[in-house]
Amino acid sequence: MTKKKNILFFFTDDQRFDTIAALGNSAIHTPNMDELVRRGVSFTQAHIPGGTVGAVCMPSRAMLHTGRTLFHLERDGSVIPEEHALMGETFREAGYRTFGTGKWHNGPEAFNRSFEEGDEIFFGGMADHWNVPANHYDPSGAYPNRRRIIDNPFYERHISRENICDHIHPGKHSSELFSDCAISWLEQADPADARPFFLYLAFMAPHDPRSMPERFKAMYDPDQIELPDNFLAEHPFDFGVSGIRDEVLAAQPRKQEEMKEHLAEYYGMISHLDHELGKVVDCLKRRGVYEDTIIVFAGDNGLALGQHGLMGKQSSYEHSVRVPLLFSGLGLPANERRNQYVYLLDIFPTLCELSEIDIPSSVEGISLLQAMSDPDAPTRDELYLAYGDCVRAVKNDRYKLIEYSTASMQATQLFDLNGDPSEKANLADNEEHKPLLHHLRTRLQFHREASGDDRHPVGQAFWDNYSKR
Repeated sequence: MTKKKNILFFFTDDQRFDTIAALGNSAIHTPNMDELVRRGVSFTQAHIPGGTVGAVCMPSRAMLHTGRTLFHLERDGSVIPEEHALMGETFREAGYRTFGTGKWHNGPEAFNRSFEEGDEIFFGGMADHWNVPANHYDPSGAYPNRRRIIDNPFYERHISRENICDHIHPGKHSSELFSDCAISWLEQADPADARPFFLYLAFMAPHDPRSMPERFKAMYDPDQIELPDNFLAEHPFDFGVSGIRDEVLAAQPRKQEEMKEHLAEYYGMISHLDHELGKVVDCLKRRGVYEDTIIVFAGDNGLALGQHGLMGKQSSYEHSVRVPLLFSGLGLPANERRNQYVYLLDIFPTLCELSEIDIPSSVEGISLLQAMSDPDAPTRDELYLAYGDCVRAVKNDRYKLIEYSTASMQATQLFDLNGDPSEKANLADNEEHKPLLHHLRTRLQFHREASGDDRHPVGQAFWDNYSKR
């Protein structure tokens, strides 16, 4: 019987889709991600459906690990109920040795269901990269010691302000902490253990506070950074996110010089985590298991950083909902691009099919295995996108409709993504596009019901306001 492939899963925090050199960004230095691109297949239209809360990464990670859609999560993904199978748990039950390190935003119980081993585990949304409140693996799942991590009204409302912690490594950057942990586990593997492994490494970078070793920061001169063509000093209207934590990280209106500094730091953090990622891949090569390992690389959500006058990911613009997604390994297509529409929640069933494991019945994503081999294989004709109780969008093969609706404002945007990929020219008021607008609004209503949005609390709030327009 042929031994199954190992799986190494890299997951980054707030990394936008257009931040890999080999996929078209000549301003950034990412040699190790570039190697994954050359060795594998890149899904250039990978998305998240959005988020039901300001901490978009929490539902995003829940969707990744359960393969479930946005409005079918429990408590916005802060916990994972027993009846929702987890990706690591599924591989663990299939005989894989499972290990997790890094950020985990979906509760300690779900972590221990997923992984039989782990270390340097950060339970929460964000922290100081140089003083990561981490945990050793607790087989009991108790993680009894608690430490307050961040004083933030949003987190106080939606998840516990306390976080679980039993030690801190002062002065060691999070990207290095987690990569070294993964390397240590790989190097200490028992040669007598013939089981394949499932290694999940979740970086906290490039999430703010954006700090990194000086040599990576020095790679990017803010004066040489070019702002994107959709940079705005202010968003055209206030749709209820201006007070979100992400949005107050820079002065409003946005200043070009400050945005260049943010982008330089963002790129520096990505180059640093790329370096750390490369160390783990080099360890696979030293251990002689590189050819026997499927490597997955993805990000949990995007980030605006000045585009459309925004800073965060609390929108349905491309910069917020599109993410990198790479599958690399011997036997997979090499240096191939796929443009089909996919969600991150499709990774779970894809890895199951790649590994010849039954896909759990609770999983709602679709396998991308056929799409890897065939650039014309069907995936999704449309995407349904949402943020909180104020934004809903539908995207087809050319157009995107975004509807904004709160108790105090209503707005509509329509973009032709073929001619306007940066979403600058709003066509909603053009008479010639009225039939298209009507069609897309009909599709929005279809997805409202099909997704369960109309039965979710934030969905009910959005649609109640939308019905009054």
